[in-house]
Amino acid sequence: MKKKEYTMEIEGQTMTAQFTDLADQANGSVILKYGETTVIATAVMSSSVRDGANWFPLTVDYEEKFYATGQILGSRFMRREGRPSDEAILSARIVDRTIRPLFEQSIRNEIQVIITVLSLGDFDADVLAINAASLALATSDIPWNGPVSAVRMGKNGEYRANPSYEYRDAIELEMDLIACGRDGNINMIEVSSTEASEETINEGLKKASEVIEQIQKFQETIITEIGKEKQIIEKPKILEETVELFKKEIEPKLERAVFSGPGKKGIEDLKDEWKILFKEQIPEEDLSLALDYYEDVVDELLHKEAIENNRRADGRGMEEIRNLFAQAGGISPMIHGTGIFYRGGTHVLSALTLGGPKDSQLVDGIEGELDKRYMHHYNFPPFSTGETGRSGGFNRRAIGHGALAEKALIPVLPSKENFPYTIRIVSESMASNGSTSMASVCGSTLALMDAGVPIKTPVAGIASGLMMKDKNNYKLLTDIQGPEDHHGDMDFKVAGTRKGVTAIQMDVKVGGIPLEILGEALVAAKKARLEILDVIEAEIAQPRETISPNAPEIIVMTIKPDQIGGVIGSGGKVIKEIKENTGAEIDIEDDGTVYLTGKNGSAQKAKEVIEQMTHEYKAGEKFEEAEVVKIMDFGVFVKIAPDTEGLVHISEIAPFRIENIADYIKEGQKVPVVIKEIDDRDRLKLSIKAINPDFIKKPTETKSTSSVPPVTPVPPTPEDSKPEEPKKPFSF
Repeated sequence: MKKKEYTMEIEGQTMTAQFTDLADQANGSVILKYGETTVIATAVMSSSVRDGANWFPLTVDYEEKFYATGQILGSRFMRREGRPSDEAILSARIVDRTIRPLFEQSIRNEIQVIITVLSLGDFDADVLAINAASLALATSDIPWNGPVSAVRMGKNGEYRANPSYEYRDAIELEMDLIACGRDGNINMIEVSSTEASEETINEGLKKASEVIEQIQKFQETIITEIGKEKQIIEKPKILEETVELFKKEIEPKLERAVFSGPGKKGIEDLKDEWKILFKEQIPEEDLSLALDYYEDVVDELLHKEAIENNRRADGRGMEEIRNLFAQAGGISPMIHGTGIFYRGGTHVLSALTLGGPKDSQLVDGIEGELDKRYMHHYNFPPFSTGETGRSGGFNRRAIGHGALAEKALIPVLPSKENFPYTIRIVSESMASNGSTSMASVCGSTLALMDAGVPIKTPVAGIASGLMMKDKNNYKLLTDIQGPEDHHGDMDFKVAGTRKGVTAIQMDVKVGGIPLEILGEALVAAKKARLEILDVIEAEIAQPRETISPNAPEIIVMTIKPDQIGGVIGSGGKVIKEIKENTGAEIDIEDDGTVYLTGKNGSAQKAKEVIEQMTHEYKAGEKFEEAEVVKIMDFGVFVKIAPDTEGLVHISEIAPFRIENIADYIKEGQKVPVVIKEIDDRDRLKLSIKAINPDFIKKPTETKSTSSVPPVTPVPPTPEDSKPEEPKKPFSF
């Protein structure tokens, strides 16, 4: 095997890039290691243009291999990797969003980047995957304007580059940031944080940029030594007659179409007109080139007007938010919580369902098992853009938008101890004109409070955009709508509370954004976020006091760990019987915490059964209505619980001498008793006279008419008669 190796240090750990002939059929490949985590990235470009493609055909795949953990994973019926996990899809998306802007978008040759996790050690493979993809592309002959570098920056008091799993698990990070970029600019951001301040985010980006520059120098050294000469793919040239036709027939109508108001209808209608005209006048020319030219001219016009004249497509000011509307509830009593949120032409419905602990999702991946008690799903049906198409299912975009909204709301959710419910929110994009993902955050905040989920504080999100000529000539746009999203240079999504940021996601269409501009964007996003929170809180200021009557009831109780086996029973027999008899779901954790979930009082019934099973009786406990179940010559057996009986000796029935118990007590009678003693065999010795000496009335005395004195039989003692043992209380 041929091998060439390069190393550098990051935060005391060595990053090693190995270039071998292992995957020598690919245009470029690299094995990248950091600690014990290893990935291989390959890049391949097809030799021919994809037929009929009118977009840049880039595919990024991120493959998790079970062998990377040194374990045989999967189900017993499927011991091999299946479809990508959500985590794998999200990792693929951050690689895609980082490398895509650095390609010439006119390329129509298919390009595929595959990152395979070979070994998963102490460090997350997602950041390593970005750097590996960059090296595979940059050293290949595929035309690409890299390299680009990535780093994870964690903060808990201090900032730390690429913190390990162990560090992240041991310390709850105030901020977990992934930043990518080159030449002092940032072109991809992912942030999850616990209401971090804008200053904290800015400082994190600055420190991340310093590490990025070190990795860039490392990559540039490698590229200089072993990088291949890039293939030249000529950008298709449009015919002069096409340009002349456009200028004559379409250009005079362009400004009115582009600046016709909200949405992109005017732009699309004129585009359709151009398409028909072009096919009629120049049928031999490639239609995709003519449409690309149209998009380029629209792009140039939007940039020019924004930068030079502070003019937006729908006439708003640069920091002006579209009309807002918020509604909590009012959709259906069957749904446990709903939120409707409008921001201009973007309308989202978020529906929330509450379930018990068993409704949580078990995520089984190479990073280990995760029990998710909060799930956020996102749907984008074709009618939301006024189009027809495939309905149902989900794609990478839907998974990414759901994960972003989920990340934004996690910091304000109550703990399992305070709110043991499983929460599922589905955000439905009902109408789309810019940033449905941030509208989903707002709608879901409304749904959470409508459902009575005791969140710490409301969360709102906003998407900002950018029209940039260079770092000195640009305009930031708050609350971007369709054309600004499509033709703008940045999609900067920020979610948070009044206190701080909970999530950020940034994509760009240019090489990168200077840190100073990102700092300005954070300030503008905070201003917009507070304005949206005012509208949300005007609709519902705090979570409702009670949850929906259609939601299940959850009761939490605690038993001793050594009592768990008795409640479950051999082969689960006991717990299954309790479930069948009460209708409740029962979840028992290793520490003895018991979650009882049900409707119509079933949870309370199950609680009473388990309390009786696990109750530890003590001397002095009183029971006002214990049932007499058996009468013997020496005493009576009394049931104080469904599975617990004790003995009231004849001497403990009344404060006077009793000859025949049946004269005073009947089977089925309810009597008051107190526990006098529990013997060494856990048998309960009870007393009636000790709790109520007047319960058994002494008969009226009469003179005997016989000259022979009556004989008083001596009752046998329990020891003499060896009576049947009473049922014992449960003990473990």
